[in-house]
Amino acid sequence: MSNSNKKPATAKSKEPSFWQKVNNFVRSDRTRFVAGLVIFMLAAIVGLAFLSFLFTGKADQALLENLSWSTLTSVGNRITNWMGTFGAVVAELAINRWIVDQRYISVPKHPWQVIAKWNVNQSALKMQTSGEIVDDESGLSLPYSATPYMKTEPSQYVGFWVGYRGYGAGYSVNVAGDKGSYLTFGALGGAYAASVRIHTFENDNPSFELNSSLLDMEDESWQKWKLESPIKVRAVIASAIYLFNGKHFSYAAAYDQSVIQTRSAGSLMVGASYYYGHINYADSTNAGLIYLMQNTARIKLWQASAGVGYAYNWVPFKGMLVSVMGMPMLTFVNRIKAYAYQTNVEEIMEEDWFWDDEISDEEWDRRFDEQARIKPVGTQSRSSGLAVNFDVRLSLTYNFDRYFLNACGQFYNFQYNSDDSHGYLNDWYINASIGVRL
Repeated sequence: MSNSNKKPATAKSKEPSFWQKVNNFVRSDRTRFVAGLVIFMLAAIVGLAFLSFLFTGKADQALLENLSWSTLTSVGNRITNWMGTFGAVVAELAINRWIVDQRYISVPKHPWQVIAKWNVNQSALKMQTSGEIVDDESGLSLPYSATPYMKTEPSQYVGFWVGYRGYGAGYSVNVAGDKGSYLTFGALGGAYAASVRIHTFENDNPSFELNSSLLDMEDESWQKWKLESPIKVRAVIASAIYLFNGKHFSYAAAYDQSVIQTRSAGSLMVGASYYYGHINYADSTNAGLIYLMQNTARIKLWQASAGVGYAYNWVPFKGMLVSVMGMPMLTFVNRIKAYAYQTNVEEIMEEDWFWDDEISDEEWDRRFDEQARIKPVGTQSRSSGLAVNFDVRLSLTYNFDRYFLNACGQFYNFQYNSDDSHGYLNDWYINASIGVRL
């Protein structure tokens, strides 16, 4: 009897090392959920404390200056901050006592800022996928690879921003290019900066460039595609920064003009960011693209990053400010969820007209769109390892009396990897504005 069917001996499992246990604990879904919940709760408490400061800060400041610590921690201390003594102390330290050195930063007597904005932005997505396709007749497996590059046209938005002492909100709508909007919230203090940017848009005619082992790359007609159905994108970008030199360096002076930087200064900083993106091109007219993307028609991305960077505010002359910031960030949460759709492209490829060189492009497109079908079949989630992303910002501001002009730009780079695909998403914008302090 042959020994080929014998069951191989099972190797004794090796006890994981201490660092493997730590790595498994950090990467477990339960740990990430609990850590995220704790961070969210702390952020909510601090945010409510800062918001309450706008209404209760003046009354609480007098108590904090005159009462002892034992009195402040006792019941009935007359603190009116919504988050109690903790909220009053945190807000007082962050907003008043750590805010500025007036030799470097001037606080205008007019607390409100009303700003008219013009914005241009662009997003680009690159994905490299690979796999195998089995030939039904021969049974041979053919290696397959595709590198699609999708880029929206530069789009223009106009909108406004209203702020009070570093806290504010803005809204912008599209006037050229995409059909969409921006909604922004910000809180800028002496030692911190936090913002949330929500961007939703549809691009009627995104540019699509494709390199694939399935296509004849000598045919330039395949090199540039224009998707007939709009690509729909939703993105949420949240960021928070802590400044180690908040007394001399002001982030607010460069980005919401609630204060004025009067002397040059820089600051080391630590920051964290969260990104969520949803890209959707699930339409039957895009069946060919979905097929070449290994049946992926929708993509969701989640990323959380933290980093250390440096920013410098240069004041070349009175009223003028040039601000530069750079922060490499280590991404420790990098998850992608792909939504698979079944297509009938292979059936269409058996039609005679599909390979007919004499048929016009318009007729070919019409027939393909009439016959193409897609159907959702499932999802697949992948988590990538650690990655390095970059956050780079530049701002120019000129103050004259109660008025100011500003131009700023920001570039985001997000990268992801999995076993059979990797790529990046780049998002940049340039903003120009004019404002007045009231």
